[in-house]
Amino acid sequence: MTKNKIINAGKEVISTELEGIKKLNKIIDKNFDKAVRVLAKVKGRVIITGVGKSGHIASKISSTMSSTGTPSQYCSPTDMSHGDLGIISKKDALIIISNSGNSNELVNLLKFAKKYSISIIGISSNSESELIKASNISLIIPNAAEACSIGMAPTTSTTMALIVGDALCVSLMKLKKFKISDYKKLHPGGSLGIQMLQVKDIMHTKKKMPIVTENANMKSVIIEMTKKSFGHVGVKNKKSELIGVITDGDLRRNINNHLIESKAKMIMTQRPKLVNQNILVIDALNIMNKNKITCLFVIDKEKDKSPIGIVHIHDCIRYVN
Repeated sequence: MTKNKIINAGKEVISTELEGIKKLNKIIDKNFDKAVRVLAKVKGRVIITGVGKSGHIASKISSTMSSTGTPSQYCSPTDMSHGDLGIISKKDALIIISNSGNSNELVNLLKFAKKYSISIIGISSNSESELIKASNISLIIPNAAEACSIGMAPTTSTTMALIVGDALCVSLMKLKKFKISDYKKLHPGGSLGIQMLQVKDIMHTKKKMPIVTENANMKSVIIEMTKKSFGHVGVKNKKSELIGVITDGDLRRNINNHLIESKAKMIMTQRPKLVNQNILVIDALNIMNKNKITCLFVIDKEKDKSPIGIVHIHDCIRYVN
């Protein structure tokens, strides 16, 4: 094959699979809604399985589901027929993926689920299959041409099944109101865990914060700034609200014979930038870069101006880079 023929073959695969994907909107209907709501109420685990290539897709969907707040486990239907049916309990639900829906490996699993009244969500392109007949909820994948050169190897069909699985996982996340903080708990390690770091994870709190009152003299300000080593001092009013900041730059700009006699409120920069403790570290870094500042004071609630911490640009760079 020439280079152009190879490139065209690759593009043809993508075009064929995209045509199949476009048909998937048909599957997002009342049965899809019912499936998501059933899965959200599962008190045990969502057991996901499939035969052959569908099994690989099932494994990936199970992994995504577990990492987004719904306990899940993949198990081969063959293994379950040879003793592993014991992993399924009455508190679980089953998602079974099979393009034909008539694989012999599914027979024992379907009988077991029916005997113990375990919910089955069947994903198949064959609406007349044994799987769909046995399922409590059916998600029928529209017929589409396989992208392989002989039209036989599972390509388009497995891609479509994977997308349906992703749609279930993401819809579950939204229904359960799964948050960044929840995601972070399930991904504590590696680069992904670092990306999920929030300001509250790295901020300096309590006595480590450089804070003075609005009527503090400049001697106290300079001592506090030197002691805490942020190059910043926050200025609070009588309500403990942050009303301003004083930076080492502010001190240099106001050097004169009367500086030491000044009060903090006379030198401070008013309306300082504040960030919520739940924002991501990368977002805090972007705010500092955009505003050309090196520190941000942190608050707990949007309208609460009482600082609970401070984060320095070097703290953010240490984790982001």
